[in-house]
Amino acid sequence: MDYVSALLPPAVMAVLFIGVIRVIVKTQGGANKTKEDAVVDAALARAQGSQPAAPRTEA
Repeated sequence: MDYVSALLPPAVMAVLFIGVIRVIVKTQGGANKTKEDAVVDAALARAQGSQPAAPRTEA
C-alpha cells in the first residue's frame, strides 16, 4: 500500500499539468486571439505615448 501513496501525488500533479497545458493550447488563436492582440496593442501604444521623446542631437 506504500507504493500507492508514493505514486499518487506525482500522478495527480501530472494530470493537473496536462489539464493546464490543454487549456492553454485550446485558448490560443480563434476569436480570443484578436481580442488579446487588441489589448496588447493598446497597452503598447499607451506605454509608448507616455515615454518622453529622446532629444535629438545633430552633428
